Amino acid sequence: MNTPSPLPSTRSALAAHFAVSALALAAALLLVGCASPGPAHTPLAQTTPSAAGLNAAATDTAAPSQWWKALGDEQLNTLIDQALQGNPSLAVSRARLEQAVALSQVREAANGPQATLGVDATRQRYTANGLVPAPVAGNTYNSGTVQASLSWSPDFFGQHAAELQAALGQARAAQADAAAAANTLAAQVGRSYVALARLVAQRDVATRALAQREEQRKLTQERTAAGLDSQVELTQAQAAVPDARTQIEALEEQITLGRRQLAVLTGQAPDALPTVTPQLATLQPTAVPEVLGADLLGRRPDVVAARWRVEAATQSVNSARSEFYPNINIGAFIGLNSLGLDRLFNGSSRQMGVTPALRLPIFDGGRLRAQLGGRAAELDAAIAQYNAAVLDAVKEAGDAVASIQSLTRQQALQDEAVASAEKAYRFAQERYRAGLGNYLVVLSTESQVLAQRRLAVDLRARQLDTRLVLMKALGGGWTDDTAVLHTAAK
Repeated sequence: MNTPSPLPSTRSALAAHFAVSALALAAALLLVGCASPGPAHTPLAQTTPSAAGLNAAATDTAAPSQWWKALGDEQLNTLIDQALQGNPSLAVSRARLEQAVALSQVREAANGPQATLGVDATRQRYTANGLVPAPVAGNTYNSGTVQASLSWSPDFFGQHAAELQAALGQARAAQADAAAAANTLAAQVGRSYVALARLVAQRDVATRALAQREEQRKLTQERTAAGLDSQVELTQAQAAVPDARTQIEALEEQITLGRRQLAVLTGQAPDALPTVTPQLATLQPTAVPEVLGADLLGRRPDVVAARWRVEAATQSVNSARSEFYPNINIGAFIGLNSLGLDRLFNGSSRQMGVTPALRLPIFDGGRLRAQLGGRAAELDAAIAQYNAAVLDAVKEAGDAVASIQSLTRQQALQDEAVASAEKAYRFAQERYRAGLGNYLVVLSTESQVLAQRRLAVDLRARQLDTRLVLMKALGGGWTDDTAVLHTAAK
């Protein structure tokens, strides 16, 4: 007895039932098949401006753009400009920036639809004992394929967007790093220039001290010959001359080394600046802010770089979390394929297809959770480095302001000491001219003037050097433009 076939309406109902069951099964797989990421991770807290001791109100703590020009020395301006163009370490920073931008471009391109065109030709002898039947089996044939393929992975769960933002965060951090390197280099050139000017000024004082000691030796010889002084005074006066010459020679050595260091910082050969002789008097101290505002954190390129690394690490965590969800890929191809090249472009050789794919992380939860934990730890490390960068920035700027304020007070006291020493020197000269004292007293009094001049040179050099440190601490006139970085190289 034959069993009657189902009616058309019954077949439709069965097909609908099977479709609903398949959808329910797919939904169940989506719900229970995906690995669980576990409890959410709470990252470290980031330091706030108020916690770092910064004034939240708007303040003018910004250094001017090209702040070194405010010092008023054209030779220094030329050296810093040359350093920013030719220093090898700065070239390394720029190369790292270009590399980071290129990596972000790769990530952006990978997230879009991918299209390929392939052309293949093969000459092959097919085995007579394989799966390929006769008459192909046991014979040699040419075969060819011309095929275009398209694939796209829709970003339903934000993985691709997170990966791109992480790459852009690293590129922005690299851009800020390059600015920090330029800022540091400009400060190094400026500080080396000031140090060289200090040595030159100290050499001028030492040269006058040598001339003074020569005069003292000559007068002491005359007094000894006249019986007014003993050999003790003469020996002491004679020993003071080579001591003064030794000090000058030591300063000449330091000046030579300072010129060589300055040449290397500007990207030149060590002996390229044999005649550079900066003068402290031509360098003008810059203005100093009274308080440090919260805008300091947006102007320090190293702090901005640390902040962008936090953002990149945050996006990496989001990307790792999205890997617990299904990965969907849609593909399609169309082309020509034939056994025998003479039939490749026949209409009957066409082939086409669609290849959707779904991937579920069912039994991979342990690896994914470990990967997510690693990314979370990287985020905590980035936040800790950001907090450290903030505190270092505030400390560096605050220390420079405190030092400048102290040096200002020291300068006032130094001015009094210099005025007193020069007044005593004038009185000694007047007494000598009036015949009330000998010239040795005048020379001895001048020694106090020279000592105060040495201290004055050191104090002025410290004032200039500390201001350079402050300009670096304030970000060197840099403004944060990393947010507008695109994935095209600048």
